Amino acid sequence: MRRGTGAIPYGWWAAVLVAALLCGGAGWSYARTAGDEARAYAEARDTALATGRRHLAVLNSLDPARARADRGAWLEVSAGELREELRKDRSSTDVPVRATVTDAALTAFDHRAGTARLIATVRVETTASGGARPASSGDRNRLEAELLRTSDGWKVTALTTVPAAGA
Repeated sequence: MRRGTGAIPYGWWAAVLVAALLCGGAGWSYARTAGDEARAYAEARDTALATGRRHLAVLNSLDPARARADRGAWLEVSAGELREELRKDRSSTDVPVRATVTDAALTAFDHRAGTARLIATVRVETTASGGARPASSGDRNRLEAELLRTSDGWKVTALTTVPAAGA
C-alpha cells in the first residue's frame, strides 16, 4: 500500500473489529449480570461489613469535649436493646478514647432476613490529658456485633467482647 492514498491497511481494520467485539462482549456480560441475584447478595454483604466496621469505631470512641455528640452518634448507629442501653448509659470519662477497627469479617449473613454477625479487632487509643500523643496505643479488643438492616441502613443491635484464645 502506498502512502498518501488515504487507504487504511487491513491489519488496522482487523484490530478495530476485534476491539469492537471485545467491548461488545464485555458490555453484554455486564448487562447480563446487572440484575443477578448473586451480585445483589455480594453487594449487600459488602455493605453490611463496611457499615459494621464504621459503626464499631463509633461505638468504641468517646471524646469528653464532644460527649453529647458522640453519645448521639452511638444512638444513630445502634438499634434495639443495645440502643436502649446506650440511651440510659451516663458513664463518663475525662480521657479521650478513639477506636480504629483493624480487621473485621462477617461470620453470618442472611440477606433476606436483613441480619448479620460481625467479628472485629479494634485498636483503642487513649490520649493523656492535655497531650497530643497516645498514652496507650497497644490496647486491642476483639468484638462480636449483631447487625440488623433497618429502613435507615445497617444498625448494631448487640455488642460483646470476645475473649482471646487461652484467656
